[in-house]
Amino acid sequence: MTMEVDLFWSFRSPYSYLGMPRYREMEQEYDLKINVRPVYPIAIRTPEFFSQVNPLWPPYLMRDVFRVADYLELPFSWPEPDPVVMDMPTRTIPKEQPHIHRLTRLGIEAVNRGAGLAFISEVSDLIWGRAVKQWHEGDHLAEATARAGLDLADMEATIAGRESEYGDAIAANEAALEKAGHWGVPTLAFKGEAFFGQDRIDMCIWRMKKAGLQPRKA
Repeated sequence: MTMEVDLFWSFRSPYSYLGMPRYREMEQEYDLKINVRPVYPIAIRTPEFFSQVNPLWPPYLMRDVFRVADYLELPFSWPEPDPVVMDMPTRTIPKEQPHIHRLTRLGIEAVNRGAGLAFISEVSDLIWGRAVKQWHEGDHLAEATARAGLDLADMEATIAGRESEYGDAIAANEAALEKAGHWGVPTLAFKGEAFFGQDRIDMCIWRMKKAGLQPRKA
């Protein structure tokens, strides 16, 4: 029987992007289905987080994500524009957010269409990996969506007028993340146990193997 694991994921999380190749390998290597569960980033869920965090944390984060990308041999650059509009000097989050709501709703719709993992992989690569400036303009997002086997215009037409339904789905994912025992992304959750971070993927696989995870048959 195919085993399942939940993946809580955010379009603003560099670590979510950095874990993507391994997440895709997991489904290819094992008899496993990854249930993608998009959530809003901590900056949206808890806007005061960055104004209260230790001032050493932001520069450490910036150093670490580039280091992890180098270690994993993945292309990486901080996106322009940032999926979350943020005043960096004051570390405040404006209420007006033109990108992250759109992206997260699209993530929910991609899951509804059975291509959640492919979609978040292609879009995160566009935003974080390809160094495409102004990734939200022109055909960049539509082309990334097409690489996932989906049609961006059709997805956005489906979402239009139903934004509150997608908001409910996102909120349900956020509640499920907390129920699993964590608040951050990326987090894998297996049978109520959370594995937070792209550096806990192998430990989650270890746990699933103990529960009977098998290699995928050729």
